[in-house]
Amino acid sequence: MPDSHQTIPVSLPRPHRPLGIAVVLLLLLAVGLLTYRASERAGLHQMRAEASHQLDILASAIDSEVTRHASIPSAVELNPDVLALLRAPAERQDTLQPAANRFLQQLNDHLGGPAIFVLDTRGQVLASSDWIFSDNLLGSDVSYMPFFRSAVSGTPARHYAVDKVRHEAGYFFALPIRDEQQEWKVIGVAVVKSSLREIERRWLGQEAPALIVDSNGIVLLASPPEWRYATLQTQSRVALEQVSREQFAGQTVGAVSLDIALDGADEGVIVRLPKHLRDDMNPLHGARPYLALSRNLPGTAWRIVVFSDLRPVAVQAATHAALATAAIGCLLLGLLYLNQRRRLARGREEARAMLEKANQELERNVAARTADLSEAVTRLKSEVAERQRAEQTLRAAQDELVQAAKLAVLGQMATGITHELSQPLGAIRTLSANAVEFMHRGDLATAEKNLGIVGQLSEQMGGIITPLKTFARKSPAVPAAVDVAQAVDSALFLFEQRLRKQSVAVDRQIGANSWIAWCDRNRLQQVLVNLIGNAIDAMADEPERRLTFSAERASSGQVALAVSDSGAGFTEAALKHLFEPFFTTKQPGEGLGLGLTISRDILRDFGGDLLAGPAPGGGARFVILLPPVPSTSPAEKDPP
Repeated sequence: MPDSHQTIPVSLPRPHRPLGIAVVLLLLLAVGLLTYRASERAGLHQMRAEASHQLDILASAIDSEVTRHASIPSAVELNPDVLALLRAPAERQDTLQPAANRFLQQLNDHLGGPAIFVLDTRGQVLASSDWIFSDNLLGSDVSYMPFFRSAVSGTPARHYAVDKVRHEAGYFFALPIRDEQQEWKVIGVAVVKSSLREIERRWLGQEAPALIVDSNGIVLLASPPEWRYATLQTQSRVALEQVSREQFAGQTVGAVSLDIALDGADEGVIVRLPKHLRDDMNPLHGARPYLALSRNLPGTAWRIVVFSDLRPVAVQAATHAALATAAIGCLLLGLLYLNQRRRLARGREEARAMLEKANQELERNVAARTADLSEAVTRLKSEVAERQRAEQTLRAAQDELVQAAKLAVLGQMATGITHELSQPLGAIRTLSANAVEFMHRGDLATAEKNLGIVGQLSEQMGGIITPLKTFARKSPAVPAAVDVAQAVDSALFLFEQRLRKQSVAVDRQIGANSWIAWCDRNRLQQVLVNLIGNAIDAMADEPERRLTFSAERASSGQVALAVSDSGAGFTEAALKHLFEPFFTTKQPGEGLGLGLTISRDILRDFGGDLLAGPAPGGGARFVILLPPVPSTSPAEKDPP
């Protein structure tokens, strides 16, 4: 028997050794190449399927966001206020414009659209939902936009454009307004502007390069923001300037050319992005290959394109080729091993013994790992249960804190009322006893004097209690002539102690009987109490605390009561969601986010409204719009 430690001879004779090695190498090369090609085709197929799925998701999201406001113009063309405005001559349009503006504002608030406006046949904006803002679209000329030219000719249109007033991109839906009294002649155009901010937010979150192009080959949205308003192919300067004027409000377009040909991209085409568009690309290796897959968006002239990096496919194909080559090599080695097995009988027995030993060791390791895993699972279950108990305890503590805050507010008001009533009650008790004693003595004059003082103190206490009774009384909303100054005074009375304690200066610029509104006094006080309470909370950390009340006549004829504070004010993001239910800027547990929503609904019930914005000197400013006294009631007294 040969020695177990001797060198294993090769099976090929020495003269045939180079030829055999060459054949093996050629075989391994062929297997690797064939495996690479097959894996590359499979990877490209899978990448096309993934890119197609991504296109389905993006297309669905874009279609939902773009078309959800498409039916709004149909509601506008049926409104009698809009029709009356378009039918009226130019000299009467100023008197009819407020009603149309309020309708568009209410419709926009209800549907959540960014802007709704009405155009005449010249392209001038006659009414707009944003009329209350300083940068509104009233009076703007949009006759240059393609959607107006299509709609005024009688054809509904939709178009992507940037307006010249706010320089904000949007998707415009335009519908011609026809007058049945004039044989269905087009007398105006109803337009709704759909915002693309949500699409842009989702678009910028894409990891792979993606873009949306219009029919002119201009990129509207792109996951690399620097690609926006670029062109797929270089275009003439005259054509780009015309598109910039009509569609992009004069913004520069086509400054960057992607130089990408997307012919056949509906089925997937391999492109190479230029070097200057990818900062992370090694210039020595050239442009990186991408799989470009595109799709037309139904109902639009847009085309969505997704670029998938082909490097993972190449890496996967190379890996599979290496594994296949290694497998073939292992197979050849196995054949060599089989050719040598008669010489390795003793080694086989030793290897079998070693294998059995390794199996036993593996079984022991598996058992030990299984035990460790079971112990870890038990510990994890215990930790989960402990965390659940902690969360329940935390929720209970939060509920207790909220309840304690409510009781603190009630205690604060009770303390103030007790302080105001304790002194008059003590005086009444003393004067009553003295009056009895004087009557026993026969001194009726002194007794009468004491009883007169008791009556005065009783009236004083009634003056303290009456505002509380009036505010707390549950009564149906009955509109009547209400003195705005008295309503403000009644609301301020409820916060007298809190205002004095927090050193809040009250600037009351409203005189008694100077402004009379037609509303429910109790409901108006509820709104004022909510606004004053919010203002005091907002100024809690400010060095200077000032609460200002002013009133003026709005352009619509309503009484505009302004409540301003010197707090931090609102952010632009918070101002957009201020009147949404359950939205609050306060700390958790300090408010439900329903006060402003309920206040606005209360005012709208009797024909008013509630607006919010920044105060001129900083802080927040709320404007309460109240209807004037009807002509059938006593005339409202104008301020001196």
